[in-house]
Amino acid sequence: MGVFTYETEFTSVIPPPRLFKAFILDADNLIPKIAPQAVKGAEIIEGEGGVGTIKKITFGDALSDKIEKISYETKLVASSDGGSVIKSTSNYHTKGDVEIKEEHVKAGKEKASHLFKLVEDYLLANPNEYC
Repeated sequence: MGVFTYETEFTSVIPPPRLFKAFILDADNLIPKIAPQAVKGAEIIEGEGGVGTIKKITFGDALSDKIEKISYETKLVASSDGGSVIKSTSNYHTKGDVEIKEEHVKAGKEKASHLFKLVEDYLLANPNEYC
């Protein structure tokens, strides 16, 4: 099994605490609501849903025959304008000696960016949620 790692960074007008509640803590409920094609299922593996909880989210992804698992580390940092800077590290654990091609990485980054934008748009349209 090989491991392929890439990093992404996004900015948002949404403050970190609100973004954390929606995009991290409640992603298993929110993502299927705003992008049902993106998630097949979700379950808590360890923890109670707070910091340190391990969730298993099964994505509807064309790479499922090549990827054993994906782990994400996401950091939300307050920006000077009151919004957030989101820094994410993705670790793709491949099956066997499969290599991830650059076009798959690019497509993955585009999907992540689109999903993030959907969450941000939802929060902007629903200012009283995840406060």
